[in-house]
Amino acid sequence: MIDTPEEARGTSTGTVVRTVLPPAETSPAPQPVARRENRLRALDGLRLVAALMVAGYHYGGRDGEVVRAWGSSPKHQFPTLHQLFAYGCLGVQVFFVISGFVICMSGWGRPLRSFFASRASRLLPAYWAAIIIVTAVFALPAVAYKAVSPSDALLNLTMLQQPLGVDRVLGVCWTLWAEIRFYALFALCIVLPGANRRRVILFCAGWTLAAAIAQGVNEPLLNMVLMPEYAPYFIGGVGLYLVHRDRRDAYAWGIVAVSWLIGQHYAVQRLWHAPNPEFFSDRSALGIMLVVTFGYVAVAAIALGWLNWANWRWLTVAGALTYPFYLVHEHLGWVAIKAYHQTLHLPSYGTFLATVATMLLLAWLLNRYVENRLTPKLRTALAKPRPQPTLR
Repeated sequence: MIDTPEEARGTSTGTVVRTVLPPAETSPAPQPVARRENRLRALDGLRLVAALMVAGYHYGGRDGEVVRAWGSSPKHQFPTLHQLFAYGCLGVQVFFVISGFVICMSGWGRPLRSFFASRASRLLPAYWAAIIIVTAVFALPAVAYKAVSPSDALLNLTMLQQPLGVDRVLGVCWTLWAEIRFYALFALCIVLPGANRRRVILFCAGWTLAAAIAQGVNEPLLNMVLMPEYAPYFIGGVGLYLVHRDRRDAYAWGIVAVSWLIGQHYAVQRLWHAPNPEFFSDRSALGIMLVVTFGYVAVAAIALGWLNWANWRWLTVAGALTYPFYLVHEHLGWVAIKAYHQTLHLPSYGTFLATVATMLLLAWLLNRYVENRLTPKLRTALAKPRPQPTLR
C-alpha cells in the first residue's frame, strides 16, 4: 500500500484514507518520459555577445595600454568603428543583468552549501589558471608589459585584491569583485533563509532603497557593500527571473522597470561627457541608453520564452567559452595584437579578428583542460557534507 497525499495530510474528521494500488503485474508498464531541456541556450549566446562587446572596447574602443600594442591609437586603426567599439564597455552592464537572472535561477531551492560550492567551482578554476598564465606571459623578456610583484600575484588568487588595494593581474577582475558582493548579498538574504517569491521581492525592493540611500549619504562602507552604481542591473536580472516564473507578476515587472530607470541613469552619468576632441570617444546619452535597454530587453525576451527557438547546441559551447575568454582576452589580447600587427604586419581588421579567434581558442583550452577537470572535483569537495564526529 502506498500512502497518498490525502493520507499524509489526514481528513477533517481525522480518518485516515488509504489507496490500494492493483498488483504490480497488472499495472501498465511505465512510459519513458522525455527529458525536458531546461537550459536557456539563448542566454549562453547573449553571454558571448556581451563578452565580444567588451573585447571590442578593449581592442578598439579606448586608449591606454592597447596603444602600445597597435603602435598608434585605435582611432587610426579603426577610423569609423572605434566609435561603436567605445560602447562595448556596456557589455559589463549586460553581464550583470544576466548574472541577476542566472543567480536567482540557480539559487532557488538550493541549500547554502550547494550554492557556495556551485559559485566557487564555477569561478575559481579558470580564474586561477588565467592569473598564472597572464603573470607568466608578462614576465617574459619579449613582452613589454609590466607584471605585478610575486606577492601581489599570489594575493590575486584570492579575488580580494581590489578591496585590499593590490595591483590587479587581470584588468577585468573588478567586475568579479562586484559579482562576489552580489553573491554574498543574495546568499545571506535569499539562499540562507530559503528562496520564495515574497522574500525575493522584498530583497529587490530593500536593496534598491538601501542603495539609493547609500548613494545619497556617500558613505564608503555602504557604497562598497550595496554597490549603488551596479545594483540596478543585478536587481533587474532578478526581477526578470521572477517574470520567467510568472509573466503576469506585476511586482516583478515593477522591479524590472525601476531597475532599468535607475540603471540607465548611472550608465549615462558615468560614461557620457560633452563632446571634446581631446577625448577618445564621443558616446551619446541616447546611444548609452539604447545599449543598456538592449541588455534588459534581450534578457526579458529570453525570460518570456520568445527566443526558445534559438536552441542550437553550439550556443552551449559559446556559453562555456565566455567566462575564460572574458578573463584572458584583455591583457593577452594586447600581446596577440602586437604580434599580429607589428610583427606579422596583418592589417587592423585582420589583427582584430585573429586576436579574437586566438583568445577563443585559449578559452576553449581552459574550458576543456581546466574547467572540465577541476570544476566537478571542486564542487564535490565543497558540497560534500562534513562527517559528524563519533562520540565515544
